[in-house]
Amino acid sequence: MVVTRTRSPIRSNVGLKAVMAVTGIVLVLFLIAHMLGNLKIFTGAVSFNHYAEWLRELGAPLLPGVWALWILRIGLVVAVVAHIWAATTLAVRARAARPVRYAHRSKVQGSYAARTMRWGGVIILLFVIYHILDLTTGTLNPVGDPTRPYANVVADFAPERWYVTLFYTLAIVTIGFHLRHGVFSALRSLGQQTPRGERRARAVALVFAVALCAGYLVVPFAVLTGLVS
Repeated sequence: MVVTRTRSPIRSNVGLKAVMAVTGIVLVLFLIAHMLGNLKIFTGAVSFNHYAEWLRELGAPLLPGVWALWILRIGLVVAVVAHIWAATTLAVRARAARPVRYAHRSKVQGSYAARTMRWGGVIILLFVIYHILDLTTGTLNPVGDPTRPYANVVADFAPERWYVTLFYTLAIVTIGFHLRHGVFSALRSLGQQTPRGERRARAVALVFAVALCAGYLVVPFAVLTGLVS
Protein backbone atom coordinates (compact mmCIF):
# COMPACT_ATOMS: atom_id res chain seq x y z
CA MET A 1 0.00 0.00 0.00
CA VAL A 2 1.45 3.34 -1.05
CA VAL A 3 0.81 6.26 1.22
CA THR A 4 0.83 9.63 -0.52
CA ARG A 5 1.39 12.78 1.42
CA THR A 6 -0.93 15.65 0.70
CA ARG A 7 0.49 19.13 0.84
CA SER A 8 -0.96 21.40 3.50
CA PRO A 9 -3.35 23.95 1.94
CA ILE A 10 -1.30 26.78 3.38
CA ARG A 11 1.78 25.47 1.54
CA SER A 12 0.03 25.42 -1.82
CA ASN A 13 0.56 28.34 -4.20
CA VAL A 14 -2.93 29.63 -3.45
CA GLY A 15 -2.32 29.30 0.28
CA LEU A 16 1.04 31.08 0.08
CA LYS A 17 -0.51 33.93 -1.89
CA ALA A 18 -3.21 34.18 0.77
CA VAL A 19 -0.50 34.37 3.46
CA MET A 20 1.21 37.16 1.52
CA ALA A 21 -2.06 39.04 1.12
CA VAL A 22 -3.12 38.80 4.77
CA THR A 23 0.31 39.62 6.21
CA GLY A 24 0.71 42.40 3.65
CA ILE A 25 -2.54 44.05 4.74
CA VAL A 26 -1.57 43.75 8.41
CA LEU A 27 1.84 45.31 7.78
CA VAL A 28 0.46 48.16 5.67
CA LEU A 29 -2.10 49.04 8.36
CA PHE A 30 0.67 49.01 10.95
CA LEU A 31 2.89 51.23 8.80
CA ILE A 32 0.12 53.80 8.45
CA ALA A 33 -0.68 53.81 12.18
CA HIS A 34 3.00 53.93 13.15
CA MET A 35 3.68 56.81 10.76
CA LEU A 36 0.82 58.84 12.22
CA GLY A 37 2.15 58.17 15.70
CA ASN A 38 5.66 59.23 14.71
CA LEU A 39 4.37 62.54 13.37
CA LYS A 40 3.18 63.44 16.87
CA ILE A 41 6.80 64.32 17.61
CA PHE A 42 6.09 67.70 15.97
CA THR A 43 3.57 68.45 18.72
CA GLY A 44 6.34 68.57 21.32
CA ALA A 45 8.02 66.37 23.91
CA VAL A 46 5.11 66.32 26.39
CA SER A 47 2.55 65.24 23.79
CA PHE A 48 4.86 62.67 22.20
CA ASN A 49 5.83 61.16 25.57
CA HIS A 50 2.16 61.01 26.55
CA TYR A 51 1.39 59.13 23.33
CA ALA A 52 4.22 56.65 24.05
CA GLU A 53 2.92 56.15 27.59
CA TRP A 54 -0.54 55.43 26.19
CA LEU A 55 0.99 52.74 23.97
CA ARG A 56 2.71 51.13 26.94
CA GLU A 57 -0.57 51.04 28.86
CA LEU A 58 -2.47 49.56 25.92
CA GLY A 59 -4.66 46.66 27.08
CA ALA A 60 -4.70 47.70 30.75
CA PRO A 61 -6.08 46.60 33.12
CA LEU A 62 -6.81 43.35 31.28
CA LEU A 63 -3.11 42.82 30.54
CA PRO A 64 -0.33 43.86 32.91
CA GLY A 65 2.45 46.28 32.01
CA VAL A 66 3.47 46.33 28.36
CA TRP A 67 2.18 42.85 27.53
CA ALA A 68 -0.24 44.06 24.86
CA LEU A 69 2.49 46.10 23.18
CA TRP A 70 4.89 43.15 23.11
CA ILE A 71 2.15 40.87 21.77
CA LEU A 72 1.69 43.34 18.92
CA ARG A 73 5.45 43.50 18.32
CA ILE A 74 5.83 39.73 18.23
CA GLY A 75 2.83 39.48 15.93
CA LEU A 76 4.38 42.01 13.54
CA VAL A 77 7.70 40.12 13.47
CA VAL A 78 5.79 36.90 12.73
CA ALA A 79 3.92 38.69 9.94
CA VAL A 80 7.19 39.95 8.40
CA VAL A 81 8.79 36.49 8.57
CA ALA A 82 5.66 34.81 7.15
CA HIS A 83 5.49 37.38 4.35
CA ILE A 84 9.13 36.79 3.39
CA TRP A 85 8.74 33.00 3.67
CA ALA A 86 5.70 32.96 1.40
CA ALA A 87 7.31 35.28 -1.17
CA THR A 88 10.56 33.31 -1.19
CA THR A 89 8.79 29.96 -1.55
CA LEU A 90 6.69 31.22 -4.45
CA ALA A 91 9.78 32.68 -6.15
CA VAL A 92 11.71 29.41 -5.81
CA ARG A 93 8.78 27.42 -7.21
CA ALA A 94 8.39 29.80 -10.14
CA ARG A 95 12.08 29.46 -11.00
CA ALA A 96 11.97 25.66 -10.66
CA ALA A 97 8.97 25.49 -12.97
CA ARG A 98 11.06 27.07 -15.74
CA PRO A 99 14.66 25.91 -15.20
CA VAL A 100 15.79 26.82 -18.72
CA ARG A 101 15.79 30.49 -19.61
CA TYR A 102 14.83 31.61 -23.07
CA ALA A 103 17.90 32.65 -25.06
CA HIS A 104 16.29 35.67 -26.72
CA ARG A 105 13.91 36.75 -24.04
CA SER A 106 14.17 40.45 -23.27
CA LYS A 107 14.26 41.69 -19.71
CA VAL A 108 10.96 42.93 -18.41
CA GLN A 109 10.11 45.30 -15.62
CA GLY A 110 8.73 42.43 -13.56
CA SER A 111 12.20 40.93 -13.13
CA TYR A 112 13.46 44.16 -11.55
CA ALA A 113 10.40 44.37 -9.31
CA ALA A 114 10.83 40.74 -8.25
CA ARG A 115 14.48 41.31 -7.29
CA THR A 116 13.48 44.45 -5.38
CA MET A 117 10.81 42.53 -3.48
CA ARG A 118 13.18 39.69 -2.54
CA TRP A 119 16.16 41.79 -1.42
CA GLY A 120 13.84 44.40 0.02
CA GLY A 121 12.31 41.80 2.31
CA VAL A 122 15.74 40.95 3.74
CA ILE A 123 16.63 44.62 4.29
CA ILE A 124 13.29 45.29 5.94
CA LEU A 125 13.68 42.30 8.27
CA LEU A 126 17.15 43.50 9.33
CA PHE A 127 15.75 46.99 9.85
CA VAL A 128 12.92 45.68 12.04
CA ILE A 129 15.43 43.85 14.24
CA TYR A 130 17.63 46.94 14.52
CA HIS A 131 14.64 49.19 15.16
CA ILE A 132 13.51 47.01 18.06
CA LEU A 133 16.99 47.02 19.61
CA ASP A 134 17.25 50.78 19.08
CA LEU A 135 13.96 52.46 19.93
CA THR A 136 12.12 49.61 21.66
CA THR A 137 14.56 47.96 24.05
CA GLY A 138 16.97 50.93 23.97
CA THR A 139 19.97 48.62 23.67
CA LEU A 140 21.51 50.53 20.76
CA ASN A 141 20.12 53.97 21.63
CA PRO A 142 22.36 56.66 23.17
CA VAL A 143 19.69 57.49 25.77
CA GLY A 144 17.80 54.22 25.95
CA ASP A 145 15.29 55.44 28.53
CA PRO A 146 11.78 54.03 27.95
CA THR A 147 10.29 56.91 29.97
CA ARG A 148 11.82 59.50 27.61
CA PRO A 149 10.84 58.43 24.07
CA TYR A 150 11.15 61.98 22.69
CA ALA A 151 14.76 62.18 23.93
CA ASN A 152 15.45 58.72 22.49
CA VAL A 153 14.35 59.82 19.01
CA VAL A 154 16.28 63.10 19.14
CA ALA A 155 19.45 61.33 20.31
CA ASP A 156 19.02 58.58 17.73
CA PHE A 157 18.99 60.89 14.70
CA ALA A 158 21.44 63.48 15.98
CA PRO A 159 23.80 64.92 13.30
CA GLU A 160 26.79 62.95 14.62
CA ARG A 161 24.79 59.75 14.11
CA TRP A 162 24.24 60.43 10.41
CA TYR A 163 24.85 56.77 9.62
CA VAL A 164 21.71 55.83 11.56
CA THR A 165 19.69 58.30 9.51
CA LEU A 166 21.27 56.91 6.34
CA PHE A 167 20.34 53.33 7.25
CA TYR A 168 16.85 54.45 8.25
CA THR A 169 16.44 56.24 4.92
CA LEU A 170 17.65 53.18 2.98
CA ALA A 171 15.17 50.97 4.81
CA ILE A 172 12.24 53.35 4.32
CA VAL A 173 13.00 53.82 0.60
CA THR A 174 13.20 50.02 0.29
CA ILE A 175 9.81 49.76 1.98
CA GLY A 176 8.55 52.33 -0.51
CA PHE A 177 9.66 50.23 -3.50
CA HIS A 178 8.17 47.17 -1.84
CA LEU A 179 4.86 48.92 -1.24
CA ARG A 180 4.66 50.37 -4.73
CA HIS A 181 5.03 46.95 -6.30
CA GLY A 182 2.79 45.26 -3.74
CA VAL A 183 -0.06 47.78 -4.02
CA PHE A 184 0.17 47.74 -7.82
CA SER A 185 0.01 43.92 -7.88
CA ALA A 186 -2.93 43.93 -5.46
CA LEU A 187 -4.87 46.44 -7.57
CA ARG A 188 -4.21 44.40 -10.72
CA SER A 189 -5.49 41.29 -8.94
CA LEU A 190 -8.66 43.22 -8.06
CA GLY A 191 -9.41 43.80 -11.73
CA GLN A 192 -7.25 46.70 -12.90
CA GLN A 193 -5.82 44.74 -15.83
CA THR A 194 -6.73 46.96 -18.76
CA PRO A 195 -4.09 49.44 -20.00
CA ARG A 196 -6.01 52.31 -18.44
CA GLY A 197 -6.56 50.36 -15.22
CA GLU A 198 -2.87 49.51 -14.99
CA ARG A 199 -1.89 53.15 -15.42
CA ARG A 200 -4.33 54.10 -12.68
CA ALA A 201 -3.02 51.34 -10.43
CA ARG A 202 0.58 52.46 -10.97
CA ALA A 203 -0.33 56.05 -10.11
CA VAL A 204 -2.17 55.06 -6.93
CA ALA A 205 0.65 52.75 -5.83
CA LEU A 206 3.30 55.42 -6.47
CA VAL A 207 1.41 58.17 -4.62
CA PHE A 208 0.76 55.88 -1.66
CA ALA A 209 4.39 54.74 -1.44
CA VAL A 210 5.79 58.28 -1.75
CA ALA A 211 3.37 59.66 0.86
CA LEU A 212 4.22 56.93 3.35
CA CYS A 213 7.96 57.32 2.81
CA ALA A 214 7.71 61.09 3.24
CA GLY A 215 5.74 60.66 6.45
CA TYR A 216 8.48 58.46 7.90
CA LEU A 217 11.52 60.35 6.62
CA VAL A 218 10.36 63.78 7.76
CA VAL A 219 11.05 62.81 11.39
CA PRO A 220 14.76 61.84 11.20
CA PHE A 221 15.53 64.72 8.83
CA ALA A 222 13.73 67.16 11.12
CA VAL A 223 16.02 66.02 13.94
CA LEU A 224 19.08 66.05 11.68
CA THR A 225 18.44 69.65 10.63
CA GLY A 226 17.55 70.88 14.12
CA LEU A 227 13.85 71.44 13.44
CA VAL A 228 13.13 68.98 16.24
CA SER A 229 15.52 69.08 19.19
